[in-house]
Amino acid sequence: MKRTVLIIGAGNGGTAILNFLLMAKDYRVIAVVDSYPDAKGIQLARKHGIKTADSWARLIDPPPDIIFEVTGNDAVYQEIAREKKEKTILVQGRVAFILANLIQEKEELMKKSNEEAYLRELVFNISDNGMIVINKDEEVVFFNKEAENLTGIAAEKTIGRPIQAVMPASSLPRVVQTAVTESNQRARLDNGRDILTTRMPIRNEQGDILGAFAIFKGITEMTRLAEEITNLKHIQKMLEAIIYSSDDAISVVDEKGKGLLINPAYSRITGLDESDVIGKPANTDIVEGESMHLQVLKTQKPVRGARMKVGPARRDVIVNVAPVMVNGELKGSVGVIHDLSEIQNLTKELQRARRMIRNIEAKYTFDDIISESKEMNLCLEQARLYARTSATVLLRGESGTGKELFAHAIHNASDRKYNQFVRVNCAAIAESLLESELFGYEEGAFSGARRGGKKGFFEEAHRGSIFLDEIGELTPGTQAKLLRVLQEGEIMRVGGTKPIQIDVRVIAATNVHLEKAIINGDFREDLYYRINRMPIYIPPLRERPRDIAPLSIHLLKKLNGEYGRDIRTISPEAIQMLEGYGWPGNVRELENILGRAIIFMDVHARMLERADLPSLFMENDSAVPVRNKQIQTDNPLSLGEQLANVEKEIIQKTLNRLNGNKTATARELGLSIRNLYYKLTKYNLE
Repeated sequence: MKRTVLIIGAGNGGTAILNFLLMAKDYRVIAVVDSYPDAKGIQLARKHGIKTADSWARLIDPPPDIIFEVTGNDAVYQEIAREKKEKTILVQGRVAFILANLIQEKEELMKKSNEEAYLRELVFNISDNGMIVINKDEEVVFFNKEAENLTGIAAEKTIGRPIQAVMPASSLPRVVQTAVTESNQRARLDNGRDILTTRMPIRNEQGDILGAFAIFKGITEMTRLAEEITNLKHIQKMLEAIIYSSDDAISVVDEKGKGLLINPAYSRITGLDESDVIGKPANTDIVEGESMHLQVLKTQKPVRGARMKVGPARRDVIVNVAPVMVNGELKGSVGVIHDLSEIQNLTKELQRARRMIRNIEAKYTFDDIISESKEMNLCLEQARLYARTSATVLLRGESGTGKELFAHAIHNASDRKYNQFVRVNCAAIAESLLESELFGYEEGAFSGARRGGKKGFFEEAHRGSIFLDEIGELTPGTQAKLLRVLQEGEIMRVGGTKPIQIDVRVIAATNVHLEKAIINGDFREDLYYRINRMPIYIPPLRERPRDIAPLSIHLLKKLNGEYGRDIRTISPEAIQMLEGYGWPGNVRELENILGRAIIFMDVHARMLERADLPSLFMENDSAVPVRNKQIQTDNPLSLGEQLANVEKEIIQKTLNRLNGNKTATARELGLSIRNLYYKLTKYNLE
């Protein structure tokens, strides 16, 4: 069985490892992960039909056999190490890259050697290596002079006979059956003579097995030692070339802890040159802390993230050290040193990037909204009409109905489509930061304020659109400032004294009952009338069952790409079952259900059947109102009160099923945690 491999990081290192694994027979790459969608490794993976993703979190369960972390970010490595399953082997990118190059070089040398051996076929009989060739029927077709000398069997007694009739201990039949090369194997002939042999399958141009080939030679103790020395020297030369070309600081010590090798990057960070390190104890460069080389040599286990100070400048560094094993024997250790100041600078850059991540391009248009129902088509007509104006639009509907999709489409259909589209999740930003994030701040406005101040989201969206998702979660103070923006077309930075004129089209969205929020004093009435000028109510999926079939087909195409499947359609029985479900999570839940079904389907399946739908989906069917159940029409309560009762019942049942876990409940119901706590207080639930 092939071992499964996940590659995280698709730069040069990840690409090199992927290239090697594509040639390996015993490994299967299940996915390549990188946040940059056009990374070299991502493109190569797509070319070979390998799954790609921008996050590894969902790809480690079920656990792969091996994870290559090639991002170069130690924080990512540490996070993966915490989250991975115990049986998964995690290989750090730099060590993996070194090993991949070593193995690739070895494979290339072996290939070259085999090609040269093929060209010398006519003179094989004068070779000092024994050579035996069998066909696919396991009959001997070639047996050279040295094979006669080593085995003591005459060639004429072997040709045309089954190999095991001539040499019962031969492993060549196994190579014919498995098509797996067995390199540098120590074996014993039937006459008791020890040999070193390589066995490999013989293929034609179409890849069919034609037979197997063995090349072997007798072993003496001196020959064995000479070969080991030669191999070690060869590996050392290759290792030196790789290490010297690396931008990472690397040091190598032998099994006694004496320095063997350092690269220029090591000297740059530590301030020590070869004369200070080579042949010296492994702790020579350390001024504070213990030598990780010596610890690894003692335990034969790798060490990650050890902090210490090195060199005359007492440079603060983080060290990763791994043992070097050759044929099961400890030969030394290799260490990679990271300058902590460089890591801190990279961390600052990452934090800056995260602050900017809310600025995204509008990716969707009205063509991306799948609909066959008259209810949804009415919404689309309204949205297309509203897109021609600059008036504020309020998107209302349950979580998962596609409000953000509508916001993208409205922006792209407007005359502002060539300008910035800024998305803000009002519930995801801490209350203490919300005002400064929306409206920006001036230099010195508060402790820690950036020199020169900072633009807020409204300024960044100037002449474009701003999408305020979950607007019902805004605090009263922020609501008042937002009202001023809508009325006057200007903002005031935190700590500022001069208003700044802006031209921004506001698209708001909420799944909160704003009218009740007004009654409860949680939402300003004047702001409500400002944003409710052009409302669009997006109906839940249970109210537009005609959309379920086309939506499911559309989502299947997307999920096929994510999971590497080719599910082309859905059976009528499965569609009927989907249409009968209540869909409290709407389209988002539909995508989750289909995704869960695809994961457990046979890889050769082309149709999603009713039996493929997960059992959890069946269990939830009884917990929510469905289209086919009889709805009471003589209820004396108002529609809003009936909906509130249903919402309360769903939240209570979900809480009970999840043993009171509020975070899990919010996630399953598609609510923010703040919104869930609001509803718990509202309905007096615990």
